[in-house]
Amino acid sequence: MTKLKPRFTKIEVVFLALAVVGLAATWYFNTLFYMYSEDTSIGNFIALTGTTLPAKSISADISVVAVTFLVWLIYEARKLKMSHWWLFIPLTFLIAIAFSLPLFLFFRERKIRKNKLTLQQ
Repeated sequence: MTKLKPRFTKIEVVFLALAVVGLAATWYFNTLFYMYSEDTSIGNFIALTGTTLPAKSISADISVVAVTFLVWLIYEARKLKMSHWWLFIPLTFLIAIAFSLPLFLFFRERKIRKNKLTLQQ
C-alpha cells in the first residue's frame, strides 16, 4: 500500500476544517430547533424553511447545489474508483451538504494524491 506524504496537504486540511465547520454550524441550529420547538417533526422542520421569501430562496439555492453535488459526486467518485462513495449521499441528507461536500473533497484529494503516488512507483 502506498504511504501518503505528507500526512495531510494544506488543501486537505482546509477541506477537513470546512467539513467540521459545516457540521458544527448546521447542527448548532438543528439542536436549537429540537430543544426549543414545540413541534420537532421533520415535516415541521421542512415547512419552516418555506415560511419567508428569503428562506424559500435559500432552500431553492441549496436544493440545486445539493442535486448538482450529488450528480458530480457519483460521476467523480466512479471515475476515480473511490470506495464507499455512496456514503456521502445519505450524509448529505442526514447531516448537511455543508458537511458532506467538503468531506467528499477531502477524500477526493487524498484519492487523487494516492493515485499519483501509485503511478510514480
